[in-house]
Amino acid sequence: MLAQRFTQQSLRRLTSAQPSTLLLSQFIAPAAVSTNRSRIQSRCQPLSLSPPNLLHHIYLTCLPPRPKRPAATQSLKPTDAYQILVKQRLNRPVSPHLSIYQPQLTWYLSILNRITGSILSGGLYCFGAAYLVAPLLGWHLESAVLAASFGSLPVAAKVGIKFAVALPFTFHSWNGIRHLVWDTGREFSNQQVVTTAYVVMGATAVSSGLLAFI
Repeated sequence: MLAQRFTQQSLRRLTSAQPSTLLLSQFIAPAAVSTNRSRIQSRCQPLSLSPPNLLHHIYLTCLPPRPKRPAATQSLKPTDAYQILVKQRLNRPVSPHLSIYQPQLTWYLSILNRITGSILSGGLYCFGAAYLVAPLLGWHLESAVLAASFGSLPVAAKVGIKFAVALPFTFHSWNGIRHLVWDTGREFSNQQVVTTAYVVMGATAVSSGLLAFI
């Protein structure tokens, strides 16, 4: 390794001293002595080359070859290869998500808008499907039966059920109006977005309470 470095440094000095042409015979003997390899003298012949070509020729013919490292191979079954791939995927870094962001009011209202929409639409579809199959299954989902069953409940249960039904309906309605206002290009600054969020929450609480006690 030291001999190879010495040879490279000598070549750089010679090329800087004679940038136009350089005879290879000027440094063949020192290179052969420093590397202690007799085949270098037999392979290297006196040449007149420009410095870039000369260096390339020296690396190919004069410098001692580096020892080759044998590559170890191992045959694997497809299942073993897949298990290795699964382990590699588990070690991959995961991009940060909600844990690095500060919670904001707009987050909660955006999430609640989707949740309440899913509750309202899902509840409507489920009740409609149950109403259609009720005659086949012997269920009684007529309006009179539902009203009579609801009227037999205690007052606290009535208020709780009506509030639970009114809350997603009123929130989704008020927040939908808020989105319609945004579509007109108004109330779209950061402060206005926060203000309208508080307005939506207040209107939701008041309207849900009124519907629950009617």
